[in-house]
Amino acid sequence: MNRDWVLVIFAGILEMLWAVGLKHSSNWLAWTVTAILIYMSFVILIKATKSLPVSTVYAIFTGIGTAGTVVVEILVFGEAFNFTKVLLIILLISGVVGLKLVTTDTSNKEGAS
Repeated sequence: MNRDWVLVIFAGILEMLWAVGLKHSSNWLAWTVTAILIYMSFVILIKATKSLPVSTVYAIFTGIGTAGTVVVEILVFGEAFNFTKVLLIILLISGVVGLKLVTTDTSNKEGAS
């Protein structure tokens, strides 16, 4: 896995954190941290798209954020556990992994900068 894919994963984790922050922020400090996380996730995402396909990167970014947010809500904040929800998360993750497996790295192609 190259550096750009690590950036996508990191941006997805930040997205998961700010999504949780949107729901649970209740004071100016929490809202400020949430805003910083939003900014950082998109800056990192944009950096990764310089050499990776935007469509795949964005799908993986949102998939990580979506699945991670649901898992955090269940494990940390006591959201009701639902087998159907978990099954759909597994389906989402398999789609994200499938996209990663079929996407070629354009930074290795001739003429890419």
